[in-house]
Amino acid sequence: MKFRFTALFILLNVVLFTSCEKSNNDDQKTNTELLTASIWLYNDAKIDADNNGTGDFDVPAGYIEDCQKDNTLSFSANGTGVVDEGATKCNTADPQSIPFTWTFTTNETVLNFSAAVFAGAAGDYKIVSLTETELKLSKIFTIPGSPTPLNIIASFKH
Repeated sequence: MKFRFTALFILLNVVLFTSCEKSNNDDQKTNTELLTASIWLYNDAKIDADNNGTGDFDVPAGYIEDCQKDNTLSFSANGTGVVDEGATKCNTADPQSIPFTWTFTTNETVLNFSAAVFAGAAGDYKIVSLTETELKLSKIFTIPGSPTPLNIIASFKH
């Protein structure tokens, strides 16, 4: 009888301790959850001269106007979003809010926008990073005075 009790006790302990292991994947958020968590504010824009995903130097003055720097982006899980012009509009006749649709493409490494969300450009933006506090997007732009198109990385924060 004592052997059965000891064996049962050991078996119950093994089951109890192995079944209570916590999974680390429960807290990991999806890209959609990260993107739609709250409003994104412009942080900065850099030129990625060597296309390695890291900004090498600032975009030339005047390329991104001050009136664009106070714009915000908000994303909804249903694939819609809004660009808000912020307190300063580049053109007073522009609407305060501009709706857009968005989708992830290429295994959620690219964001596609139906409307101009940054620097007057719609279309595909490569996701450089997406965390709970930072969104970095890159796109090839033609900058006046530059002999070739440049990869620009725009950074947004919460």
